[in-house]
Amino acid sequence: MARLVENPDLAFRLARAIVSDVALYNQDKVAAGIKDDSIFELLEDELEEGREHFFSRVSPDMENREHLYERAIVDVMIKQAGKIESSIW
Repeated sequence: MARLVENPDLAFRLARAIVSDVALYNQDKVAAGIKDDSIFELLEDELEEGREHFFSRVSPDMENREHLYERAIVDVMIKQAGKIESSIW
């Protein structure tokens, strides 16, 4: 079994990589979700699967690990989608 990540910086990098994969493989859903302000509903299953993977790899004792994954969603998926026209900007 792989060792759990205990370093917050490494955990955040892992979260960013996971969210980046979700965004890459679901580009149409990301674009539609940003346009219609429904991104979290459209990608609910994919983001939850990513969250479960992240938690399986990161120590449960790490403070703010939930926050790290949520921050990665904003940093990777939402900020990069800023060029998509939407009423939410």
